[in-house]
Amino acid sequence: MDNIRQLEIPNGIIGNVFGKLDENIRKIENAFAVSIVNRGDNIVIIPNGSGGTEKAEAVMQKLMAQAAKGEILKEQNVNYLIASLDDEKFGDIEKLADDTICMTISGRMVKPKTLGQKRYVDLIRKNTLVFAVGPAGTGKTYLAMAMAITAFRTNAVNRIILTRPAIEAGEKLGFLPGDLQQKVDPYLRPLYDALHDIMGVEYFQRNFEKGLIEVAPLAYMRGRTLDNSFVVLDEAQNTTIEQMKMFLTRIGYGSKAVITGDITQIDLPDGKKSGLKDAISILDDIADIGISMLSARDVVRHHLVQRIIHAYEKRDARDMYKQKRVIRKSPERKQQ
Repeated sequence: MDNIRQLEIPNGIIGNVFGKLDENIRKIENAFAVSIVNRGDNIVIIPNGSGGTEKAEAVMQKLMAQAAKGEILKEQNVNYLIASLDDEKFGDIEKLADDTICMTISGRMVKPKTLGQKRYVDLIRKNTLVFAVGPAGTGKTYLAMAMAITAFRTNAVNRIILTRPAIEAGEKLGFLPGDLQQKVDPYLRPLYDALHDIMGVEYFQRNFEKGLIEVAPLAYMRGRTLDNSFVVLDEAQNTTIEQMKMFLTRIGYGSKAVITGDITQIDLPDGKKSGLKDAISILDDIADIGISMLSARDVVRHHLVQRIIHAYEKRDARDMYKQKRVIRKSPERKQQ
């Protein structure tokens, strides 16, 4: 049969490449209309009708390269490879396994999992200020935290400062018990979770008590100059223009800042423009500032998250199209 492909596969990685109950192989077979058979030390790819054996082979080659580097292959790895076949950087995907940012307290290696995440991490390394914009699940916050902790551990910075806007931290949370810090802690919980996961609770607590790690609402940044610090502003889509300008002008010597947000989830009151949207529109051509635009392809959570994001994007595109049609059809005002 024409177009049959055969690949040699080391015996030690077969189980990892095929996945639990061959789930990785099933995904590739369904995506490209092929059958994949393991014959000893070889994998044979057979077309079903006009099956895409070349594409299936390209994905299999990348999976084997990742597995050979010790990567534990999951559904996300396969989905991402299938979705990224047309990316001009597809050939570099296996290099993601070489870029370890740090290790968590449990010994898990933190690495970029997509080319978009890799570009994001490289921007942080090269620039003083980086904006990361993208949907939920793209690793914006977690990777920024990993880079901050790495810089702190290697003494590249003296402090880590993590902050989020807490719009409701005044009157609307007054019914909650405790002082202001206790009231806003629920908004900062994702930052604490990431710190605990990577640093461990004890190491974090020691440095937190010394003031070397600070987790605080954005309002606490006013009037300060942040020297020799790695600063992460999370959920920045909920900053106002004034708050964003205030934050940006806090950056001092020897510091890095990463600003993350999802401009599709703005919770500001009507009439208030997002400081994140405003900043990336006016700062995109300034040297030493990087802007990383992550997409649904970079989502590394459950596959449903990616599908949900796509569904919302489709709906928003339809709504925008309908709105434009209504505007075009509306009668023009008569000139006086």
